[in-house]
Amino acid sequence: MQIVVDVPNHYLDAMHRAPEDFAAEAKLAMAAKLFEMKRLSSGMAASLIGMDRVTFLAQLQRFGVPMIDLEDDELASDIRNA
Repeated sequence: MQIVVDVPNHYLDAMHRAPEDFAAEAKLAMAAKLFEMKRLSSGMAASLIGMDRVTFLAQLQRFGVPMIDLEDDELASDIRNA
């Protein structure tokens, strides 16, 4: 499947982005959001955009997305079982 989005040039000009840079950032933003929504694992999200998992996880902070998003009880359980 392919998703096509028409982006007028004046948007690229306003963001001071080359088309290739904008496309890469848009793909990363989409993958980060899908990961944040728990629709995709980090590995699947990275693979979707042709990036390795470690690099993807390192980029999440740019979008304010935590690498690990556990509830307090889940975190406490993980600590007890460590």
